[in-house]
Amino acid sequence: MGRERARTERAFASVSVGSVWFRCHTDHIQSVCEPQVRVYSTACSQPTALDLKRNLSLSVYNICTMLWTANTIMRKFSSSSAYYQNKLKLALIGQSLFGQEVYTNLRKQGHKVVGVFTVPDKDGKADPLAVVAEKDGTPVFKFPRWRVKGKPIPEVVEAYKAVGAELNVMPFCSQFIPMNVIDFPKHGSIIYHPSILPRHRGASAINWTLIEGDKKAGFSIFWADDGLDTGPILLQKECPVEPNDTVDTLYNRFLFPEGIKAMVEAVQLIADGKAPKIPQSEDGASYEGIQKKSNAKVNMAQPTEVIHNWIRGHDKVPGAWAVIDGKPVTLYSSSMLSGSVPTGQPIEVEGASQPGLIAKSGLILFGSDGKALQVKNLQFEDGKMIPASKYFSSEETASLDLTDDEKKMAEEIRVIWKGILSNVPAIDDTTDFFKSGAASMDVVRLVEELKQKCGGVQLQNEDVYMATTFQSFIQMFVRRLRGEDQEEELVIDYVTKDVNNMTVKMPYQCFINGKFEDAEDGKTYNTVNPTDGSVICKVSYASVADVDRAVSAAKEAFDNGPWGKMNPRDRGRLLYRLADLMEEHQEELATIETIDSGAVYTLALKTHVGMSIQTFRYFAGWCDKIQGSTIPINQARPNRNLTFTKKEPLGVCAIVIPWNYPLMMLAWKSAACLAAGNTLVLKPAQVTPLTALKFAELTVKAGIPKGVINIVPGSGGLVGQRMSDHPDIRKLGFTGSTPIGKQIMKSCAVSNLKKVSLELGGKSPLIIFSDCDMDKAVRMGMSSVYFNKGENCIAAGRLFVEESIHDEYIRRVVEEIKKMKIGDPLDRSTDHGPQNHKAHLDKLVEYCEIGVKEGAMLVYGGRQVDRPGFFMEPTVFTDVEDHMFIAKEESFGPVMVVSKFKDGDVDGVLSRANNTEFGLASGVFTRDINKAMYVSERLEAGTVFVNTYNKTDVAAPFGGFKQSGFGKDLGEEALHEYLRTKAVTVEY
Repeated sequence: MGRERARTERAFASVSVGSVWFRCHTDHIQSVCEPQVRVYSTACSQPTALDLKRNLSLSVYNICTMLWTANTIMRKFSSSSAYYQNKLKLALIGQSLFGQEVYTNLRKQGHKVVGVFTVPDKDGKADPLAVVAEKDGTPVFKFPRWRVKGKPIPEVVEAYKAVGAELNVMPFCSQFIPMNVIDFPKHGSIIYHPSILPRHRGASAINWTLIEGDKKAGFSIFWADDGLDTGPILLQKECPVEPNDTVDTLYNRFLFPEGIKAMVEAVQLIADGKAPKIPQSEDGASYEGIQKKSNAKVNMAQPTEVIHNWIRGHDKVPGAWAVIDGKPVTLYSSSMLSGSVPTGQPIEVEGASQPGLIAKSGLILFGSDGKALQVKNLQFEDGKMIPASKYFSSEETASLDLTDDEKKMAEEIRVIWKGILSNVPAIDDTTDFFKSGAASMDVVRLVEELKQKCGGVQLQNEDVYMATTFQSFIQMFVRRLRGEDQEEELVIDYVTKDVNNMTVKMPYQCFINGKFEDAEDGKTYNTVNPTDGSVICKVSYASVADVDRAVSAAKEAFDNGPWGKMNPRDRGRLLYRLADLMEEHQEELATIETIDSGAVYTLALKTHVGMSIQTFRYFAGWCDKIQGSTIPINQARPNRNLTFTKKEPLGVCAIVIPWNYPLMMLAWKSAACLAAGNTLVLKPAQVTPLTALKFAELTVKAGIPKGVINIVPGSGGLVGQRMSDHPDIRKLGFTGSTPIGKQIMKSCAVSNLKKVSLELGGKSPLIIFSDCDMDKAVRMGMSSVYFNKGENCIAAGRLFVEESIHDEYIRRVVEEIKKMKIGDPLDRSTDHGPQNHKAHLDKLVEYCEIGVKEGAMLVYGGRQVDRPGFFMEPTVFTDVEDHMFIAKEESFGPVMVVSKFKDGDVDGVLSRANNTEFGLASGVFTRDINKAMYVSERLEAGTVFVNTYNKTDVAAPFGGFKQSGFGKDLGEEALHEYLRTKAVTVEY
């Protein structure tokens, strides 16, 4: 094919929204009759988001917005990159944000851009490449055309030659470039092409990569010649095509960032005289033209994967279509369905082996092999687009009665429509946005202008496609402005209580797939207020079937929902939003925590809720920082190898949390799990389910997609056991007792060898030396035992006090205990609230009775407080010998167990402290830094506190040794509990 014919074919190709490079509109080229040359070299301001949107296609803008508006269009080249002596004078011929980034990074590498040749301004807005070049003072040429009737325009060619370029760099070039321009520079011209040439020559390379079902995508940088993408290859790079990749995801993940770096690399290879010119083979060469709507009909008599490839390859222009329910319907956003086929209403699909289904998740289609795919959106012949799940309920909603202010706003919107649809004499209620000539750039302009005018409205580009007439658009916009147009409004049958000077609203049902609903068998149980023993409400008692539904929802959300495909930074944004909502509701959450668990309100506000908020914010920041590494491996010469690792989410994770810190334990585990990209099914403790269910409500408000978080209250023996056994759960995180942890580990191994992390029992030693700061040791020693009324996993289960200060220490502790106020946890002056539940209180009383029977000295407390509720006296035992029950077993309550040790016997007390099967935490008080370090190195525990206690932080890893479990919560290490490492080795 001759070069003239090839260039003409390119130029007369209509713009493909699904393609991510740009071609000139035929009508725009033909409308320019006389050559016009405009040279710009003055600086101008940085382009706004609106400028870019008006100049970019909808598909590309959706990709680029995430990158640019977050101020990280791509990972910038390091200023410390290797210095190259050889530099070139370059002409950039092209356009787009891609061209802008190539330009910027070439200049960073020291090359001189002597001229930028791009397209004329559109609607008064310059192309992004032109904007940045003008700002730098680089000469910018905006030629409407390079040739007239096939002949180069002399003035244009002379203007080009005058800049004296040594190389033409053409990222996504879209103009008719004459050969005397292509061949003029010393080094000729190089072009970026988004396919692995010689396969998929032509303008729709990425589309055809998907349509053809290629397992690899990539790009080529080649030397321009007089053919259609036929020049010699300089550089090629490739990436795997994922099963549900789209044009957008391929571009965003690989073609855009790696393409920019490769263009810079190619220029440097040329400058250094190392650039190859590898002739393209004709073996495997292909050329596919741009698809037309008439050719884009889906052949349903094919395997499902072929149908899926056809749909995603045509998304969004021209759009693959099929005859559904007797009408031609365009299909958008296809994904393979890997899980079970959901239930739905049958619908006729012409040519298909079986009817489709309209399900809650979208339109389910079946190929000739009986497998299924899912389509998210449908568009009708009149241009209206709807969610596929709404097909049978797509009739028009009753018109709204607008307020005077809303009518005024509607007229202002009418002016915006008129500004865009300038060819329409008047905008009336029946005016159709697209039938009046609007294109994808106009959609972006409309959305952005409305966002500027009505900052609070949440409007997306797809909303315009789904409300194409002015009247329907106004109705949609007003509903959105009123907050009435949510996809599915969350329905919650609250239990309300007037308490703590507020009305708290508490969900009480299972939370599965974004909805609150009763347990399948309708069973409930009572959750009790430990302050007075009264019933707060009845809570759904989940069954095995409920767990299975929750796991199915989580698996669907991971495999096919937006969560699994979401950009990590967007995932972090949702977790930040969730933390903000928790902060907005912190008083309500703390109040619920207090009445359900007995926590003192001020502690619940600061720690139970406060640290939960900090935890979600901390892990939200990690979402886009999870990364692998490159590894040097031995190379079997002459082969060369690159080995790198990727960190991937596990899938569906189960989390079982205890009752002592209901919300905080939820946050410690689920924040890391979600940040890593997993979905989860969580079982709160049976006796404290209410803050977890309130948290579920806030996740919906934060925008967490359906199925990502599921909460099933109920018994450990039923719900927890099913989680351990379930074959679709890939990880289980548990905090609780050691015996239950052992059973969970056994079940997880037998079921499917799921990954496990366990935070189990403790008997944390605290060693207090005579050279301590006594005031601090008394204060912190009491906190180590009585914090959260002793219901604290790292509570000091046994204090070892050096003999010379033992009696004084006990005397001062008892004095301070007598000052503690025991009472209503909602009273701000209360120091000590009720134990969590009656069974636990009874266990503590029995624990103290055993201590007395064994001969330990009960110095203070040891009894239930004589008042309603589940209150236990703060207790002190001394003369505790190593063989005693209370010296070995955890009380998990406000019981201080004290043993003496001889003065100076450091190694002896270390031996006694380590003589336990537990190893969660420990502590030491001494002014001697050498002694402190010596002891901390030898204590066998996951956490050691020196001259402090209970000082946990979201950034510090937390977890135990020995029978206190394994795995870490908090800190970067917690992420590794919810990730898997994949090693990839490439030979090149």
